[in-house]
Amino acid sequence: MERKNIILDKSIEFSLHIIEFTELLESKRKFVIANQLLKSGTSIGANIHEAQNAESKADFIHKLKIAAKELEETKYWLLLCEKASSYTFNPIVKLQIKELGLILYKIISTSYKTKP
Repeated sequence: MERKNIILDKSIEFSLHIIEFTELLESKRKFVIANQLLKSGTSIGANIHEAQNAESKADFIHKLKIAAKELEETKYWLLLCEKASSYTFNPIVKLQIKELGLILYKIISTSYKTKP
């Protein structure tokens, strides 16, 4: 039986919601932010997935840290959407990115502490 990998599942779920949200933004002609959000938001999961085949522990941590940087950029674009009166916002996506961040930062922290 295959072991469940929560970070992989959460990153896919988040990416799917980001795709939906950016399609909504595009329908409202908010193309620039939608494009930035789509790229950074889906990159989180891409880097997490890439980390699963890392060549070493250092490579694993490096790829997860890239995912964390993309997560922070995505939080920025979402914050702009939340604060701008002319933009729509999805609070579910905000909740999901917070949860994804908690898991991601915990994995990074634990990876530093464990022996190679």
